[in-house]
Amino acid sequence: MKRIIGIILVVSLLALTLVGCAGDDSADGGHIVFADAGWDSIKLHNALAGLIAGELYGYTWEEVPGSSPVTHEGVLSGEIDVHMEEWTMNIPTYEEDVAQGKMQQLSVNFDDNRQGFYVPRYVIEGDSEKGIEAMAPDLKTVEDLKNYPDVFPDEENANKGRVYGAIPGWDADDLMFAKYEYYGLDEDFIYFRPGSDPALSAALSNAYERGEAVVGYYWEPTWLMGKYDFVFLEEPEADPDTFKDGASAIPATDTTVVMSNKFYEVEDNKDLIEFLSNYKTSSALISEALAHIQDTGDDYKETAEWFLKENDDLLDEWLNEEDAQTIRDYLN
Repeated sequence: MKRIIGIILVVSLLALTLVGCAGDDSADGGHIVFADAGWDSIKLHNALAGLIAGELYGYTWEEVPGSSPVTHEGVLSGEIDVHMEEWTMNIPTYEEDVAQGKMQQLSVNFDDNRQGFYVPRYVIEGDSEKGIEAMAPDLKTVEDLKNYPDVFPDEENANKGRVYGAIPGWDADDLMFAKYEYYGLDEDFIYFRPGSDPALSAALSNAYERGEAVVGYYWEPTWLMGKYDFVFLEEPEADPDTFKDGASAIPATDTTVVMSNKFYEVEDNKDLIEFLSNYKTSSALISEALAHIQDTGDDYKETAEWFLKENDDLLDEWLNEEDAQTIRDYLN
């Protein structure tokens, strides 16, 4: 037993030493530890920021995976240097952490994200090239769905329509089910919960490819919204007091770039800080880039290079003239 305890202590000491070393490396201005909270868009932002940091300032970089709460805590502790996509509404302590100076908010990456019920545009407007006639020409709002249950038939109950909800266990599922009940859709629609994100995206994309009517929950930015022409069904303007009851749109949230105090305080990082303080994209741009990955199979680095060529004007917004030209020369 003493031998086992001794081995555990040695391993623990080694782990602490490695963590300490990693912190020292990231604090000298030569290495960046990015948060990887698990979704595609943050991986792309890491690749974009990493490419520019490497080519302009000589940084190496890595990603540390974890959930949103875990990666947020990683920034607070200094174990993660940069988080490119903090969804502020999803972190209860976010505003307090910034106000108390526990980390540094550098910029708002994008603020045009949204989530709710979507339908293919051809359902409303038709598509002459594909020989599709409009199926629900007056469909504009979530409430209007009540007039069209027959357009979206449930596969298992022909007497009712089907609306695809969010994934069980997601906060969005509670919000969307409340919306489903608030608008009285439960009278004529089945609220169908796919078992996973891939199952949900497959249901929507497969229906789209076949030119069929489908209505379901989704969000932006995502590859699906970049690849296909879906229409967001309108609702009353987001109200922080009523959206959880389903009575208004779910509020968009500022999605920010944040940095640990430990990394921010290093003088050698000032050029990187200036770049990230100017960093801003949009849901539409990122959805398009994620669709590019889906269509081509390119990795995130290859897509970052493609993205910067396609959106050359962003370099002038993020960087000074000389640095922007350096990146252009690299890309060409």
